[in-house]
Amino acid sequence: MEADVLIIGSGAAGLTAALQLAQKYKVVVLAKGALSDGATAWAQGGIAAVLEPGDTFDSHIEDTMIAGGGLNNRATVEFVVENAPEAIERLAKLGVPFNLDGNDWHLTREGGHSHRRIVHVDDATGWAVQQALEAAAKANSNITLVPDMVAIDLIMGRHQERFSTSGRIHGVYALNRKTGKVETFTARATILACGGAGRTYLYSTAPRGATGDGIAMAWRAGCRISNMEFMQFHPTCLYNLEVKNFLITEAVRGEGGILKNPKTGHRYMPDYDERAELAPRDIVARANDAEIKRDGLDYVHLDISHKPAEFVKEHFPNIYEKLIGLGIDITKEPIPVVPAQHYTCGGVLVDLDGRTDAPGLYAAGEVTQSGLHGANRLASNSLLECFVFGDACARHIDAHWGNLPPPPAIRPWDESRVTDSDEEVVIAQCWREIRQFMWNFVGIVRTTKRLERAQHRIDLLRREIEDYYSHFRVTPDLIELRNLVEVADLIIRSALSRHESRGLHYTLDYPSLSKQAVDTILVP
Repeated sequence: MEADVLIIGSGAAGLTAALQLAQKYKVVVLAKGALSDGATAWAQGGIAAVLEPGDTFDSHIEDTMIAGGGLNNRATVEFVVENAPEAIERLAKLGVPFNLDGNDWHLTREGGHSHRRIVHVDDATGWAVQQALEAAAKANSNITLVPDMVAIDLIMGRHQERFSTSGRIHGVYALNRKTGKVETFTARATILACGGAGRTYLYSTAPRGATGDGIAMAWRAGCRISNMEFMQFHPTCLYNLEVKNFLITEAVRGEGGILKNPKTGHRYMPDYDERAELAPRDIVARANDAEIKRDGLDYVHLDISHKPAEFVKEHFPNIYEKLIGLGIDITKEPIPVVPAQHYTCGGVLVDLDGRTDAPGLYAAGEVTQSGLHGANRLASNSLLECFVFGDACARHIDAHWGNLPPPPAIRPWDESRVTDSDEEVVIAQCWREIRQFMWNFVGIVRTTKRLERAQHRIDLLRREIEDYYSHFRVTPDLIELRNLVEVADLIIRSALSRHESRGLHYTLDYPSLSKQAVDTILVP
């Protein structure tokens, strides 16, 4: 299939770019599973923007820089923050039913923010945004939405019928889940919008498909990858042996929820930071981790039961309903929570136009390192980044359309030298092993020895998986495993190279902060 523009990913970043481009161009959007399976639909909290009287762009910029440990690119932060109100207006016009307070937006406050600036749709903002974007995309005749396509590798000059070393990207090879066949998608421009790498870890709030596919494909295509050591761990994921990965939004603490040690009943966050529960996520996650490890706990308590019951139900209807079904009444008792991997702050290096190092390849959203988040993402800046950079990619492609050559003739996918696997157990075993040692050795608190152990294991697994990949036909699980081992290696290498503790990267061997904030940049 040939398009003007190919977009890999059907979440906030991908669909924002698609809707902008579809005014003039034919756009194909690939989804790994169903269109709504990505991280956008899972976002509970909301979108940060300066909308309240008394709030300023400078204040939002400074809050972002402080949370990011000074590693942010200030030009990027200014660009995103200043474009935030316009992004909210576009979403409202698409029909996103943001909560109102009279005639104005209802704004909440989250950790690290100095003002109320979070627009939301109850506690299910991402789902409302995803549905509005999907509806608009389905109604647009210039957009073709293709679900159940698992991207394998970006198409480069070496895949042309006439071999080239130009480095230009011409599209992607993708496995059709329904037919089991690999299909070729080509375009003048390709946008990676396929999310982060949360499933590298045993405990994560990320969707099942967050296996770092875009990061791994871009790395194999010759793009630089930056700041992969900065994995954000959300402080409050529901602890439940039956329900995995259910996030308790930051807004619960923003509206007065407090963290307590279930053994002693002590409210401990003031012991760790003067901002208490409203401290940035990395501080709260480390505090929760410390309490759990010190007292041998399975979880800590997040308690908002001291607030009026109607207030809690009104502000958090989805969380209330979910937990009441599990036998937890949050209006009367605390919620058991644990930290879990939540967001990938590093990724494919991009500029303010969303351009990567490879000609013809753009990227937006969690797959990127744009300079917005630095060493730690400020709450509710993630969806915002998707809208602003999705739009930026589209604008740059349109403005430079004449410089984007049509795709050349591409060789079809070659599977003449492989067979069907009779060892699926290898994939399951390698997957479990990676996620377990990444959690134990490359988690919230790190040491050089643990990282070196992880590096040793990943080196062995890389060789095993490459050997397996070279002998057997691709399957969705094999494609994800190949990408998972790639991003795990990038995370470990990045963490070993940073000899300081900054933001989300906290190591006992280098507990102090270096005088100069420098990005980690890995070159293929």
